[in-house]
Amino acid sequence: MDAIAQFVPLILIFAIMYFLLIRPQQKKVKEHQAMVSALRRGDQVVTQGGLIGKVTKVKDDNEVEVELAEGVKVRVVQNTIATVLSKTEPADK
Repeated sequence: MDAIAQFVPLILIFAIMYFLLIRPQQKKVKEHQAMVSALRRGDQVVTQGGLIGKVTKVKDDNEVEVELAEGVKVRVVQNTIATVLSKTEPADK
């Protein structure tokens, strides 16, 4: 019985760590992946490097082409998009 009583505080600490640190981080990662997968042409985005631009092309291999200024286009890895400032409405087909 004493052995179980010694592990109870350790189990409680792990449970608290899980609910305060691990779960919120997993939720944040899922939200970011959903945001990145929903990128489309015309969205204004901010990269993790702080560059603001407009998505001109979404490629299949986890890349997007972002126009930083008129005529200045760069290829960016999708996961390095930090936030989407403005979304475009889907085009009617």
